Amino acid sequence: MTKQLLIYERAVPVTRQRHGSWSVKAGTSFEFARGVNSVPLMVAEFGNAAAEYTIVFGGAADEIIPVALLGIRDNENLYVNDSGAWAGNYVPAFLRRYPFVFSSDNANEADATFTLCVDEEFSGCNDEGRGERLFDADGERTQYLQNVLGFLQAYQVQFQRTKDFVKRLQDLDLLEPMQAQFTLRTGQRSTLSGFSVVNRDRLKALPADKLAELMQADELELIYLHLGSLRNLTPIAERIGGAAAEPADTAPAAPADFETSGNA
Repeated sequence: MTKQLLIYERAVPVTRQRHGSWSVKAGTSFEFARGVNSVPLMVAEFGNAAAEYTIVFGGAADEIIPVALLGIRDNENLYVNDSGAWAGNYVPAFLRRYPFVFSSDNANEADATFTLCVDEEFSGCNDEGRGERLFDADGERTQYLQNVLGFLQAYQVQFQRTKDFVKRLQDLDLLEPMQAQFTLRTGQRSTLSGFSVVNRDRLKALPADKLAELMQADELELIYLHLGSLRNLTPIAERIGGAAAEPADTAPAAPADFETSGNA
């Protein structure tokens, strides 16, 4: 597979025949994510992520998904420091699952079969016994690999829940395009666009029964976590030497717990 999903260089299905002697040494480097300025975010992560990231909605039509902004310029991740370590408190699950990922054989996820893949270009993949083995001497999955599968299965469940949440926002016509402009201390101006946010006025204008449905589904809380996270735009910009944000113009180890884990 060619580079896909932002950070994967060559993800191939995990098999006993190909990876029977392989191990994965996860380490603490996030160099693989240095060039991404946003990553998908599942709704189960909103509570942790909203404290330090800006949560917006990226994509178009039926491909819209919540994302955590990691930078305001292309190919720049302000949360990976010079040594490759993560310079934040919470690491999004999209990154924690690396170098593993599910691939699907069907665009219709309800009928899809998911295959566990590993990015063979990840520097921690080896056949020298460094890190965690994928298969034991008998060719059976190790507990490490079982944990990886469990994490990705939980991720897939949350992915579907997240898609359902976005569809509800679209059905209620709550999303609108947004653009944010920043002036850096150098005088350089930077514009961030191509994302959407929930329109507060449209939210307040919803009928009582629709608001009640959002509340019962715990989605009203998700909306307010998203809206509250917009205040993090300025702190993100300040990571590139200090910036004054102008008002926005509307126009790798097998992770532990999915919802609460921070640095893996």
